[in-house]
Amino acid sequence: MAGNRATTRPTTTKRAEGDRGAGRPTTGRPTGKPTGRSTTGRPATGKPATGKPATGKPATGKPATGKPTTGKPATTRTKPSQGERLQKVLARAGVSSRREAETMIAAGRVRVDGRVVSEPGTRIDPESARIEVDGSPVAASEHVYVVMNKPDEMVCTPEPERDANGRPTVSSLLTALNTRVFAVGRLDFHTRGALILTNDGALAEALLHQKRAVPRTYHVKLQGRLDEDALASLHAGVVLDDGARTRPALEVELVKATRTNTWVQMTISQELPRQLRRMGESIGHSVLKMIRVAFAGITADGLREGQWRRLREDEIAGLRAAAGQRPAKGLLALAQA
Repeated sequence: MAGNRATTRPTTTKRAEGDRGAGRPTTGRPTGKPTGRSTTGRPATGKPATGKPATGKPATGKPATGKPTTGKPATTRTKPSQGERLQKVLARAGVSSRREAETMIAAGRVRVDGRVVSEPGTRIDPESARIEVDGSPVAASEHVYVVMNKPDEMVCTPEPERDANGRPTVSSLLTALNTRVFAVGRLDFHTRGALILTNDGALAEALLHQKRAVPRTYHVKLQGRLDEDALASLHAGVVLDDGARTRPALEVELVKATRTNTWVQMTISQELPRQLRRMGESIGHSVLKMIRVAFAGITADGLREGQWRRLREDEIAGLRAAAGQRPAKGLLALAQA
């Protein structure tokens, strides 16, 4: 009360731990230290009331949060324990792999309920959220699995016709699918051969994970004549230009040799950027041509360049096994046969 003596302190309320400025922010609680003090919060000190000039600030000080109550607008994120990560939902819907979805989100190409989401890891309710990518609505689709005999001079990006540099894409050969698919283990512009494409993002991610030793077999034409030491180096693994060491190859076999070049068949269990070309450079033999013969045992045999076919159920089961996934119910009997 105003009539108390100066030696009597008013009772103060101890602030809870959850209200500390350094504590964890929670909805509806202050997140910063209070910066304003009530003019009645401290008893009279005996000094004249005119000891300090007025500052022009209102007597009630700043709000308890220390921040304007109209700060950042609400986001589309839910609580960490709710919903699914947006990139996982996009991958399951067949938009892209999970890693590619993260890039699309960070680029601001994805909207949820009409609002741009640019933070990978944002959680949404997949049952109720309206998702758009580049302005087109995303809907769950049936999983599709195909193998293509990729031609030379085509890129494996998911653009429907041409990439940003005007180069034709493999997607332009898949219009009859009526669904968007993406490459599992891309082949570069000048590499031909067996290319797996799917809209099963979870399977694609598992197949490409570094802990999975999924075999990829190539026919590689190298400049010059390779001796036994060069072949042994490729088999044992080499140090690349960035200091990374490749895993030992599963197979290195001489196919054909002339005075000017050498064909070898190589099976590797990882896929670093431009790995085989960089391996050739590390032993002093440039790679002149590459053809992927098989991915996880699946070949493009019988397909002309640019042709594709749907995978058989036993081939899909084989991919799931290579990825460490259980076969789908309909594939279990075939996988065990």
